[in-house]
Amino acid sequence: MDSPRKDSFLWGKKEGSLTPTEQKQIQVLKIHKNDLLGDIQKLKMEIENVMEEIQNIESDEENKHIVRSKQFLCGKKKFNMDPKKGIQYLVDNSLLEWKPQAIAEFLYKEDGLNKTAIGDFLGEREEVHLQILKAFVELHEFSDLNLVQALRQFLWSFRLPGEAQKIDRMMEAFATRYCNCNTKVFQSTDTCYILSFAIIMLNTSLHNPNVKEKTTLERFISMNRGINNGGDLPSELLTKLYESIRSEPFKIPEDDGNDLTHTFFNPDREGWLLKLGGRVKTWKRRWFILTDNCLYYFKYTTVSLPHMHHTKW
Repeated sequence: MDSPRKDSFLWGKKEGSLTPTEQKQIQVLKIHKNDLLGDIQKLKMEIENVMEEIQNIESDEENKHIVRSKQFLCGKKKFNMDPKKGIQYLVDNSLLEWKPQAIAEFLYKEDGLNKTAIGDFLGEREEVHLQILKAFVELHEFSDLNLVQALRQFLWSFRLPGEAQKIDRMMEAFATRYCNCNTKVFQSTDTCYILSFAIIMLNTSLHNPNVKEKTTLERFISMNRGINNGGDLPSELLTKLYESIRSEPFKIPEDDGNDLTHTFFNPDREGWLLKLGGRVKTWKRRWFILTDNCLYYFKYTTVSLPHMHHTKW
């Protein structure tokens, strides 16, 4: 191959003074140059195509993220109105795994969930719900907390349902977890379970204005005699628990998602539509709202709660 110096020399000579061999070399160089320019242009086009594909992929991913975020928000709102349907919607859309641990973490950590709905869902008696409840309780760390401190933490993460059997299952799970975290406080989980109920009743007695006769410390200690496998719990422990409740009642958690008007602040669409009746097949005028891919309708625009008919769009 000719050296760069010779090539430079060839380019510097006038075309008429070149020998046939030199003219042939220049032709080869011109062809080579054109080939290089063509390759460079192809590379530029390929780079542009690749960059365009990357931008399209990023745009698609961003759109998918937006869609999934909207679906997740819709699932949370469905949960607040019907916990089972909300969980099923999230599972069906691959936004939540149908595993006790995953669902428990969702209930424990996710903002904006209705605390009453969480309590109702956790209190169900089906085996999978019992597993979810166990996983949910195990997310609480009760080590080195006295029983009132642990109850404050536990009862802040949901609202106790009104059904006695649900409350029983949830308090039993709490007692088991507390005793596992504090192995030397009570002789059995039954002791912890009974005392937990006694503390909740004490809270009602001391802080509900409708209860006229307030439970005294002496009465509280007397009520709990013999519950520690036939023996008495230390008076110092019971006194400390009593004073804690007397000085500060249990806080009832706010229902973050309970005010359904939050769902309807910024609807995608709203207005009057005609709806065919369910039983009586006549057309009725209803106020419809479309928000987060869910369709709701009201009898009047001022009704605070909708006839909750969701349509997935």
